[in-house]
Amino acid sequence: MDYHLLGLILCFLFNGTKVLAGYPIWWSLALGQQYSSLGSQPILCGSIPGLVPKQLRFCRNYIEIMPSVAEGVKLGIQECQHQFRGRRWNCTTIDDSLAIFGPVLDKATRESAFVHAIASAGVAFAVTRSCAEGTSTICGCDSHHKGPPGDGWKWGGCSEDADFGVLVSREFADARENRPDARSAMNRHNNEAGRTTILDHMHLKCKCHGLSGSCEVKTCWWAQPDFRAIGDYLKDKYDSASEMVVEKHRESRGWVETLRAKYALFKPPTERDLVYYENSPNFCEPNPETGSFGTRDRTCNITSHGIDGCDLLCCGRGHNTRTEKRKEKCHCIFHWCCYVSCQECIRVYDVHTCK
Repeated sequence: MDYHLLGLILCFLFNGTKVLAGYPIWWSLALGQQYSSLGSQPILCGSIPGLVPKQLRFCRNYIEIMPSVAEGVKLGIQECQHQFRGRRWNCTTIDDSLAIFGPVLDKATRESAFVHAIASAGVAFAVTRSCAEGTSTICGCDSHHKGPPGDGWKWGGCSEDADFGVLVSREFADARENRPDARSAMNRHNNEAGRTTILDHMHLKCKCHGLSGSCEVKTCWWAQPDFRAIGDYLKDKYDSASEMVVEKHRESRGWVETLRAKYALFKPPTERDLVYYENSPNFCEPNPETGSFGTRDRTCNITSHGIDGCDLLCCGRGHNTRTEKRKEKCHCIFHWCCYVSCQECIRVYDVHTCK
């Protein structure tokens, strides 16, 4: 399929939890039985199906950080589900399927653009964090940020080497995107947009030292933002993604497809913008061909006029309302010193779901 970012299956065990980085979008979250022992045994890159030669060489050269690559894709998928929790398409994954999003990513849509960008950013983020934590011997802190200190602070701690994380994401994820077609061009662009977001959001993080928490000495290091900030930024890029058209050019190697902005009056997309060239389905009704699950029985917000509101999320079909009782802590009292005691209350809520 054209939308493969990695086109392979890798399995890892994280603290006893099975995690498989999947097939059509990077990594699947299901774990094949044949890989159930990879958490305690050396990873044999040659036994991983679907690797192209460049990926195979990369896996062998950077075997220590492959679990971080898997963790990064998992992080990207979780962030996708958070960002789209109130949308008609809510980044639903399919259990026991190599195509963890189903056919949704077959098309070159906004959704495909976002998933590629957030997964690519997730890999760069997780690898960078892993290196700073010292879990690998082939990477570590960023040694470039050791110049003159700033006003009232000095360099200290471990500056995160985002350049290395971006390199890992680029070399491994883009290895399959070498075809001269429009989908590869789109995937490469959106992968890079996700990675660039990490670099653009690097910032100084500081810690004060001194008696009683005073700031007599302040040490600072270069750090990544919370990944939620990356997700929020890329979600805005999804909403303003640029629609493109496909053009064909004759070159020495044959026909090559490139992308051009569809509307000349609009500002052309930059390397930080997401791009797509096929329209999305409306995701209102179940459709196995497009991968839409529909929105029936989805919880909607009766007070919202946005896409998460019952009017739009339910696609005009209306909604059902039921009451739901929930146990909650209430009448909490702080006792000196030092604990809090609470009572347990039953509260009734109205829950609205799409017809």
